[in-house]
Amino acid sequence: QVQLVESGGGLVQAGGSLRLSCAASGSIFSVHAMGWYRQAPGKQRELVADITSGGITNYADSVKGRFTISRDNAKNTVYLQMHSLKPEDTAVYYCNADVRIYYSGSYYFWGQGTQVTVSS
Repeated sequence: QVQLVESGGGLVQAGGSLRLSCAASGSIFSVHAMGWYRQAPGKQRELVADITSGGITNYADSVKGRFTISRDNAKNTVYLQMHSLKPEDTAVYYCNADVRIYYSGSYYFWGQGTQVTVSS
């Protein structure tokens, strides 16, 4: 079984910064794309950013220029560096990874989520 453990959430003032991390562990043969999603109350879960195993990134328009996604393939870890945070960034942030399991196929796994709250 694969687990994704997230950390780095918290409370910050508008304009501040946070760095989220998510480490995948378990019966991992390889990790393909990894990403960050978020969900605010009353809203759909949305993609924030994702990154391929080769380092190609994709960002939601709402965070482009403020957030940076990166990964450490040796550690099966993805990061989200967030700058210039806005109150509308407040949400539960979920890590996602497309993981190939030993002697099996590839599956999506989700972290438990970490709360990010940005005060105005």
